[in-house]
Amino acid sequence: MLKENNKIIPGIFLAVAAGAIIVGGAIYFSSQEKGKPGSPLPLVQCPAPSKVMATKIIDGDTIIVEGGYHVRLLGIDADERDYPCYEPAKNRLEELILNKEIKLEKDITDVDQYKRCLRYVFLDKQNIDLELVKEGLTIARFYEPDIKYKDEITSAEKTAIENKIGCKWNGENVSGGEEKTNFLWEKLTPEKTGLKVIDACQGKNYSGKEIIAEGKISGAYRSKTNTIFLNFEKPYPNQCFTSVIFSSDQYKFVQSPEKYYSQKTVRIRGEIKEYQRKPEIILKDPGQIEIGK
Repeated sequence: MLKENNKIIPGIFLAVAAGAIIVGGAIYFSSQEKGKPGSPLPLVQCPAPSKVMATKIIDGDTIIVEGGYHVRLLGIDADERDYPCYEPAKNRLEELILNKEIKLEKDITDVDQYKRCLRYVFLDKQNIDLELVKEGLTIARFYEPDIKYKDEITSAEKTAIENKIGCKWNGENVSGGEEKTNFLWEKLTPEKTGLKVIDACQGKNYSGKEIIAEGKISGAYRSKTNTIFLNFEKPYPNQCFTSVIFSSDQYKFVQSPEKYYSQKTVRIRGEIKEYQRKPEIILKDPGQIEIGK
């Protein structure tokens, strides 16, 4: 029995040693793979220089500059592909800066969650972000703490809206590519409520205020926590505005609100709050929402 134990113990030792060598080698080669040029470290800082050539226009608020770096223009938001103002904004941005040397100006935040450089874009002394809003091709959109040119850009947007300038405000195009329709409203009107009616996508400009927001519910769903989200103009995560119905209040509403209100143009009443940088109104009573007729 003693001889057998003497044979077993060295065998166990060799097996453990071999396993350690294999694991150690795997860790070593794994670390070597991470160090190869083809496996860059996650981008934590924008490497694009302050003066650089614009080489490609993705859409009205995103470009690629020399070196292959993606730049997201601060202070504005443009239509995505298949929406009415996508082409006009993209084409105008190409006219302004494509294949030209531009200046990239940083605010506070360096890169976004998609690792894009966040910058204001200038051509000579012209603020391109501001110009696109002036021409009614994009909307103003600011998130703390990046608000350096907020006053100028939001003022330009107000002027564009009042004078119906450009694709966004001239009435020829509406979100979702549908023809504009005039709806009848019985309850949620300025006359009956004393509240201002705004386009839902302008909700970010009225944070903390009680208003009436109008728009189309383009995406609606019930979450795992039994909360209902009604998303305006575009489905999540690209919605411009959201109305929320918590489970504790759903007994007051029609059955399956996420189905009932989906794809309908509605008005909602309430105080606008921001959640994850998006404006929203919490619906506690069915009197806060009305479907246009």
